[in-house]
Amino acid sequence: MNRLKQIQHNKRKTVVIVTGFILFVLFVGAALTYSLYGEIFTGLLMALVIGGGYSAMMIFSSTNVVMRMNHAQEITERSQNIQLWEMVDNMAMVARIEKPRLFIIKDNSPNAFATGTSPKNGAVAVTTGLMDHLNHDELEGVIAHEVAHIKNYDIRLSTIAVALVSAVAILSDLGMRMMFFSRGGNNKQHPFVLILALALVILSPLIAVLIQMAISRNREYLADASAAELTRNPEALASALQKITGVDTPVREASSSSASLYFADPLKKKVTGLFSTHPDPKERIERLMQM
Repeated sequence: MNRLKQIQHNKRKTVVIVTGFILFVLFVGAALTYSLYGEIFTGLLMALVIGGGYSAMMIFSSTNVVMRMNHAQEITERSQNIQLWEMVDNMAMVARIEKPRLFIIKDNSPNAFATGTSPKNGAVAVTTGLMDHLNHDELEGVIAHEVAHIKNYDIRLSTIAVALVSAVAILSDLGMRMMFFSRGGNNKQHPFVLILALALVILSPLIAVLIQMAISRNREYLADASAAELTRNPEALASALQKITGVDTPVREASSSSASLYFADPLKKKVTGLFSTHPDPKERIERLMQM
């Protein structure tokens, strides 16, 4: 599959996953009030208000908060790191977006991440270990990957996913509390549908996290393909990925709540499959080498 087809495939897949996530949140709200009162419209409204409210609140949260969580220091002048400054500037120019703010994390483990809710307020952070472990082309590939995240609005999508997970957790917790204090339904519920509704309310937090991780994994594939399109050098990005994932030392400065933003798992949990925030590195490398 060539780069353009890979990008289009990943975009379509992401739309399907995100649409399913939104519908899932609405189903959880509907299941909550159905299991208690035999009607779904109040639950749908609750899900819309809580999910929409959390999404809006988190979208407008500051990039500086994420950078402080990861102890990143901003580079405000070209002279502070000429190579990195020019690399970010060049990749932003190729991607046709505004130059992102640049941050450095003093940590020996190689990694990087991007944040910002749109290409107009993007930011890229790299560890000192990334610059020490990679050659010029590999470093450029990682920078292109992070710039691609910004161009593709991935961070906004990740933020919305976090908000929806929070909304589901609130709905589930609220449902469990209401069920505990409730004296029973009003006999409008169909027994089989009631059982399904109760199961959905109870299991919804776990399902929501799995959907969030699926979104995160898919966006990494998209950013890889987009970065290869920007640099015309997928082999360099594959080599960088191999080097970064080959280091077992975690990023000590990384915040667990922002781990999914990183180029590769900064916590080095070595978890694969449904419970991983990042795709299997071998699969990512294989896809890159086929471009």
